[in-house]
Amino acid sequence: MPSLRMRGPYLLREDIIDAKVTEKSPGNYALGEFGRGGAFKVGYLGRSDSDINTKLKSWVTKEGADPLFKFSYATSAQAAFERECEQHHDFRPPGKHVHPVPPEGKKWRCPRCAGSKGTE
Repeated sequence: MPSLRMRGPYLLREDIIDAKVTEKSPGNYALGEFGRGGAFKVGYLGRSDSDINTKLKSWVTKEGADPLFKFSYATSAQAAFERECEQHHDFRPPGKHVHPVPPEGKKWRCPRCAGSKGTE
């Protein structure tokens, strides 16, 4: 099984997000829970093009959000997009069925498929 190579898992709480996600940076995240045998089970994958801390906090009060998160920083918004695409293909998370798309106005391509807007 592919690896997320992210920090965590941590409880999805604002105080923990602030303690663990200390840089204002683009990044990627996974929401999930512990599955059988205590392994992290991915429920949703996403990214932030500018501030991973703020993006994670937006999930704290959402009904039905998974209770745990993992994250990684990215060197740029494009790097975050490309990693989200890779993880989408690796994990096919049940909470996100749509292929990631680049930010508006960007023509970045998924590293794994031919679509210019991240489509399969």
